[in-house]
Amino acid sequence: MQDEVLVLGGGVAGCAAAIALARKGRSVTLIEREPTPRHKVCGEFLSGEALEDLHALGIDVASLGAVPIDYVRLAAARRAAEAPLPFRAASLTRKALDTALIAEAVTAGVRVERGRSVQSLSRATANLWQATLDDGATYEAPSVFLATGKHDLRGHGRPKDPHQWVAFKMYYRLSAAQTADLGDASELMLYSGGYGGIQPVEDGIANFCLVVKRWYFARAGLRWEGLLAKMQQDCPHLAMRLDGAEPLLDKPIVVTHIPYGFIRRTTEDGLYCIGDQAAVIPSFTGDGISIALHTGRRAAAAYLAAEPAQVFQPKLRSAMLLQMRLAKAADHGLNNTLARAVLPFCLRVWPGAMRVTAMLTRVSQPVAVAPQAFAN
Repeated sequence: MQDEVLVLGGGVAGCAAAIALARKGRSVTLIEREPTPRHKVCGEFLSGEALEDLHALGIDVASLGAVPIDYVRLAAARRAAEAPLPFRAASLTRKALDTALIAEAVTAGVRVERGRSVQSLSRATANLWQATLDDGATYEAPSVFLATGKHDLRGHGRPKDPHQWVAFKMYYRLSAAQTADLGDASELMLYSGGYGGIQPVEDGIANFCLVVKRWYFARAGLRWEGLLAKMQQDCPHLAMRLDGAEPLLDKPIVVTHIPYGFIRRTTEDGLYCIGDQAAVIPSFTGDGISIALHTGRRAAAAYLAAEPAQVFQPKLRSAMLLQMRLAKAADHGLNNTLARAVLPFCLRVWPGAMRVTAMLTRVSQPVAVAPQAFAN
């Protein structure tokens, strides 16, 4: 089968690009490995930029049950400090968001192939890409948008993760007292081997998403129960938050190989790399979904303007390089023993520090009309 554009991956970035292209009359096929939307390892934080992009795509997150997030709370050891977010934000499960994005893609005219796994992507001819699926079927197109997220295709992989990060995700129903205490805040908790975030999502539940270095996980016996106990010991604030909490998944969702700080330098003719295949920002920024949306829509705009992928990719890198370097430097600070000890104190003394950090690590783009439910 041949289209104008193939989009490999039906997550946030892939759907954003596919919708933008289809609305301009392009023939688009999107191939997604999962048969139905599912929960993913993701902090599920929607920054102001993400809300603007989703609004432009026709996604009303308020109607999906998204929870407004107004504060950030930083906890390390027995100290915690709070500051208002310098932008409007919300929280929504990836399962709900991906379901809405896929539906919007179908409405826009995208041909969506679900439950189909791409095994390889190669050149069929000098001007034609060929994607081979697990069942042997092939799809061809002159242009491909690589949006496979954390899953690399052979021959198009990203560099190895030198720190061997391991990420986990669990949903909890917190006790009534802890639900009220968490309120409309996104909490960032620091410990010696990484950090974790907990925040409310729809239906009165909380998302706990964390990253740890493999050595820290090994010290916990390479078991979730041991890891959870060790994190609560290192960060009593987490122990308080999870006191009486009910886990809602049989086991946590896990993902490895997270090359924080990666920004793709170059690409091949007709191959636009977006989402985590374009850049991987440290999770503490809460900017992952925003970057996925931003890169997907920006790549679609480049394609529609006849800007070659080999021009688009380095331009995207240049535009994001400072943001990524600042985020990576801050990420190193979060894993510094002294920094963990003083950061909550600093935030109490100067709450504006969070505003400055947040603004320096955000995607920069024009302000769009915001959904009224989440407007300032």
